[in-house]
Amino acid sequence: GYVEWAFAKRNKMSHTQLKNKDGVFLQPDDENFKAAAANAEWTKTPGFGVVLTDMSGKAAWPITGASYILMHKTQADGVKGKEVLKFFDWAYKNGDAAAAELDYVPMPDVVTKQVQDAWKANLKDAAGKAIW
Repeated sequence: GYVEWAFAKRNKMSHTQLKNKDGVFLQPDDENFKAAAANAEWTKTPGFGVVLTDMSGKAAWPITGASYILMHKTQADGVKGKEVLKFFDWAYKNGDAAAAELDYVPMPDVVTKQVQDAWKANLKDAAGKAIW
């Protein structure tokens, strides 16, 4: 069977090397998970809905996944929408330690910037004004 890395790591379960798309055998670790996320073409995928399985890159772990933030592009209440974005901005800036404590891997800074650029371009209030 398969369990997520955080569960396997915390429970000291055995794991294996896997061969990635570039033909490199890797152990699961934070840097290899980050490499998979960093190599993805986030901005070329509608809604950033990238599947991180089998990403190219010598250091990319082949079984990687991401969690997503879902928001309506048009916010009925722009003030509330902006407050939600402020929370996620805080989490991106301050949440790395909390993520690591749970054995999750923070998104690479380059990806975080792409996400926040998308907020600026796509998220609007009911009047069409950008909320970020």
